[in-house]
Amino acid sequence: MRLLIAAVGKAKAGPEQELFRQYCRRLTPPPILKEVEEKRPLSGAQLKAREAELLLAVIPDGAKVVALDERGRDLGSVEFAGKLRDWRDGGAQDIAFVIGGADGHGDAVRDRADLLLSFGRLTWPHMLVRALLAEQLWRAHSILTGHPYHRA
Repeated sequence: MRLLIAAVGKAKAGPEQELFRQYCRRLTPPPILKEVEEKRPLSGAQLKAREAELLLAVIPDGAKVVALDERGRDLGSVEFAGKLRDWRDGGAQDIAFVIGGADGHGDAVRDRADLLLSFGRLTWPHMLVRALLAEQLWRAHSILTGHPYHRA
């Protein structure tokens, strides 16, 4: 099963990017990161719609889509791992995790998502969300394989 992270914005060197890379390196194969960015100065609604188009364009056909959204479901790590296992065991070839821009996701992403997932009601910097997601992917892997990283 391949993992893809589609994100608005280009990562800059720094501790958030290094933490993201650290967790991605633990996964085999590591998640593929696709960064998208709209350069034109668009209004809030237009920008969200355009970012949604760009994000959806990099998602493989047939992929399960998880949109990171503050209004999404608040899953525990074991439940998240179980969701990934169920998709894997159900034959999913690709799972795409989608991180929107500063104004959130456009309706097209929310409509396409198989799961809206929240990392809590707090607002997180988008580059830190990448690291949080990578850590949870590693944690899910450790839960599913019996690795001692997760100690619940």
